[in-house]
Amino acid sequence: MEEKILKEKLVNEVSIEVIAKSIIKEAKEIGFQKGDYLKLANLLLDSAIKIDAGSRNGESINSINYDPKLKTKMPLEGENILVREFDKSADTDNLKKWLEDEIGRYFILTRATSRSYKVDRLIEDENHILGLITLKDNTPIGIMAFLDYDKDQKKSELRKLIGEPIYRGKGFGKEATKLWIQYGISNLGLQKIYLNTLQTNVRNIRLNQELGFKVEGIFRNECIIDGKKFDLLRMGLVV
Repeated sequence: MEEKILKEKLVNEVSIEVIAKSIIKEAKEIGFQKGDYLKLANLLLDSAIKIDAGSRNGESINSINYDPKLKTKMPLEGENILVREFDKSADTDNLKKWLEDEIGRYFILTRATSRSYKVDRLIEDENHILGLITLKDNTPIGIMAFLDYDKDQKKSELRKLIGEPIYRGKGFGKEATKLWIQYGISNLGLQKIYLNTLQTNVRNIRLNQELGFKVEGIFRNECIIDGKKFDLLRMGLVV
C-alpha cells in the first residue's frame, strides 16, 4: 500500500511539473509579464474550484467507459466519421502526403529517438495495425494505429493523426480515437494502451486525459527535433 501511495505521488508530481513547464514555455513565447502569470494562477485556481465542484455533483472529467465485451468490426462508425481497414494499394499515397507536414511527421517518430519510421516499414510490419479515418462520404482525413501490438502481453502503442489540415481541431481525432481504443480493447484483447507525446503539446495531453490516459512518467531530453531538445511524456490507459 505504501509503495502504491509513493508511486501515485510521484506520478502526480511529474504531471504537475510537465503541465507547468508547458504553460510557462507557451507563456514566454507570447510575451507574458510578471503580472500576467499572477492572473494566470488565479484563473487556474478558479477553474480547479469549478472542476472540483463538478466532481462533487457527480460529473466526471474522464467519463468514457470502454466495454471489453462489446465486439466491434470494421468499419468503426462514429457520429461524424468512420475508421476502416487500411488499404495499402489505395491509402499509401495519402499517408505519405500526410507525413510530410509539421504535424504529420510526428506520427512516425520512434518512441525513444527523433528518427522516423520509413513509411513502407510502418505499413508492412505485421505487428502494426492501421486504420484509416474517413468522413461519412468516405473522404480520407487521417489515420489511427496500434504499433508493436503484443498479443501475449495484451498491450500496444497508440498513435493518431488527422492528416488533412482543414479537418484538424474539429473533434474528429478524439472521435476516431475513442472508436479505435474500443476496438483495441474488445477485438484485440488489449489491457494496456500507451502513448508518447511531447511535453510541450498541452492540447494533446489534455485530449489524452479526457480519453482516460494517465501520466506514467517523463523521459528527459528524449528527442532532438530541429536542433531543440524535448521531454517525452509517457501516458497509459489500463483496462
